[in-house]
Amino acid sequence: MVTVISSLIMLLLFFSELQYYLTKEVHPELYVDTSRGEKLKINIDTIFPHMPCAYLSIDAMDVAGEQQLDVEHNLFKKRLDLGGNIISSEVEKHELGKQDEVFNATKLDPGRCESCYGAESEDMKCCNTCADVREAYRRKGWAFKNADSIEQCMREGFTQKLQEQKNEGCQVYGFLEVNKVAGNFHFAPGKSFQQSHVHVHAVEIHDLQTFGLDNINMTHYIRHLSFGSDYPGIVNPLDGSNITAQQASMMFQYFVKIVPTIYVKLDGEIVRTNQFSVTRHEKVANGLIGDQGLPGVFVLYELSPMMVKFTEKHRSFTHFLTGVCAIIGGVFTVASLIDSLIYYSARAIQRKIELGKAS
Repeated sequence: MVTVISSLIMLLLFFSELQYYLTKEVHPELYVDTSRGEKLKINIDTIFPHMPCAYLSIDAMDVAGEQQLDVEHNLFKKRLDLGGNIISSEVEKHELGKQDEVFNATKLDPGRCESCYGAESEDMKCCNTCADVREAYRRKGWAFKNADSIEQCMREGFTQKLQEQKNEGCQVYGFLEVNKVAGNFHFAPGKSFQQSHVHVHAVEIHDLQTFGLDNINMTHYIRHLSFGSDYPGIVNPLDGSNITAQQASMMFQYFVKIVPTIYVKLDGEIVRTNQFSVTRHEKVANGLIGDQGLPGVFVLYELSPMMVKFTEKHRSFTHFLTGVCAIIGGVFTVASLIDSLIYYSARAIQRKIELGKAS
């Protein structure tokens, strides 16, 4: 009986050791990141269930507050209904910092000079598009309230586009490839623009309120956010995050610390990617008063000067043999002790029984 049980235990432990030996061993190393001139790829898949695609803009900026230049991107917007279902199979490619036009401007006289409706200035005497009129109003500090009375906006279908998507949501997905320096990218309502080299959305909030978004709802669901390619065992802490805005016009800030990472596979393939940690902060924002910020989702990232390198290796065969020998020797020794204990105990009991019979 002891022999059978010992054999089963040795067999079980042997297969456990074999399974451990066949797995890969990952060796971590830490050193200073000396790489230069590389790009940072940001993979995005986020759903805004209460923010229409027509209102939502995405921008990437560097640490100095300047809009990122030479940004390669492939971002798309997909319209969703209030239940989160896709409204149309067509997707809209988003251009960073650009306003989409819904009419063909080439059909108009390129030398025309249209009215700014009282908002003309020395450096802006003509307003040939709806965006020009809005910019002229912004410079005057006027609220842009009634687009239906502006011929340029009516021609471009500005009001119709906003009203069509008023009760919709939006899914934004794709990637950005930016310079590998600290910066941020953000999702905010309204068209963005530069004012004195500062990135501004504030006046656009006025425009949005005109069309019924007084209570801007920045509830969002982050399906996926990563900074580079995936590798075995990577953890993206924001994947699957469902954040509900408890109040109107909230600003969500994600402070991300990126750690450059190299993963070397057994076959020699090298994956250059990044890990990250994140801290979230939220507050009620009003872009028109002081420095309270703007409603939106802001991801502010900075890079660690240290780099982590993971290298896959086969486990040592000598360690496997040592483990197998230890299993066999250990089980054999323990089984021998148990067998001897049972044998001598049985003999002692049998002698007592024989002595009892003799007396």
